[in-house]
Amino acid sequence: MNMFSKLAITAGMSLLLAAGVAQAQNKTFNVWWYELPDTPQAKAWTQALGELKAKHPDITINFEQKTFEQLQKAGSLILNSDQAPDVLEYNKGNATAGLVASQGLLTPLDDEFKSRGWDKILSDTKTPLTKYDQNGIYGSGPMIGIPAYAEFVSVFYNVDMFQANNVKVPTTMDEFEAALAAFKQKGITPLAYGTVDSNAQHLLYTLALTQADDTWVKNYQGLKAPLDTKPFLFAAQKIVDWVNKGYISKDSTGLKGTGGADNLFSSGKSPMFVSGTWNNGNFATNIKNFKWSQFVFPTSKYSTGSTGSMFMVPKSAKNKDLSYEFIGLVLSKENQNAQANLGGVAIAADPAAITDEVGKRNVELFNQISDKGGLGFYPDWPVPGYYELLIQATTGLVNGSTTPDQFVARLKKAYDDVQAAQ
Repeated sequence: MNMFSKLAITAGMSLLLAAGVAQAQNKTFNVWWYELPDTPQAKAWTQALGELKAKHPDITINFEQKTFEQLQKAGSLILNSDQAPDVLEYNKGNATAGLVASQGLLTPLDDEFKSRGWDKILSDTKTPLTKYDQNGIYGSGPMIGIPAYAEFVSVFYNVDMFQANNVKVPTTMDEFEAALAAFKQKGITPLAYGTVDSNAQHLLYTLALTQADDTWVKNYQGLKAPLDTKPFLFAAQKIVDWVNKGYISKDSTGLKGTGGADNLFSSGKSPMFVSGTWNNGNFATNIKNFKWSQFVFPTSKYSTGSTGSMFMVPKSAKNKDLSYEFIGLVLSKENQNAQANLGGVAIAADPAAITDEVGKRNVELFNQISDKGGLGFYPDWPVPGYYELLIQATTGLVNGSTTPDQFVARLKKAYDDVQAAQ
């Protein structure tokens, strides 16, 4: 080989190395989530992104704030396009995670789960919602997501208003309704409620679960049998009754849970708000004029809740190794403890390291529910499109355009059509 050939090869190698360095420097890691900036999850995950950037200073991190509704409505279209991110927060359940998993749009994470030691962090009881079969039904099949927190629906209550009106924290349904009546007698609408978004179904399903047993929950969530409507009929009748008694305002049909009903509670206008732990950051930051707390809605066993939404890696992700590294940082003991001390329901925190009052309470209440096997999941999970149907049908209950019997008939038709096709 002559000198000119060697020079040409050397120059070519230099160009390739330069191109490789430029490519690494221009690498963009795209991350999406829909947790609001003031939530413990978002704050902890932002810390994890900072750690990732420190380890890889040459990459550009492009974070985009999405909304739950955006991904709920257009998740399949987004994930099946070249616009998909490297990693994103996505809702669990048959109708959401299960649907996109059955379409082959997500990267299986089983190998990473073991090789990266995530199986030592998340026990089997925390992973049923990470796996979906070819029909999109949870509980078996490839692992397509990793939860980084837990969540549950409880009753947020204004401690000062309870004390001023001599109302005690209820431990039975009768006591709960007595509390509603006591506030109404004082001219106070007791329940903040919004039917425009997911808050519509939180109260509905919470009431339904007071009438549910193990068989009903397993059949309902797993599409094991045609829909037994009795729990939903009970819930629908309660909502109509509470609207008629003034416990729920008819104006609820114009309110979202986030940015609407939650404001009625945080401003001190309504003493109770049935919603999820995703409100903790907002309330901890913005409620200054009264003391607030939470209690589990009176139920024999089941409460609305689950492990949290999951981080998923789209099939088309360009930087999967960075996605896995980010998930590992989120699952780290340091990040989990930080999330708990920000008031979140961390899934793998060290209880002894939690000093935050809200975070400690959330861990205690979550354990109270989960220790008895009482996580009832969410009502929109079993059937694609059920999220929108539940909102529309519950709005009809509140505004009087839908009777409880008509309500359950709509739910049963949509559910049974899907169940029969399994």
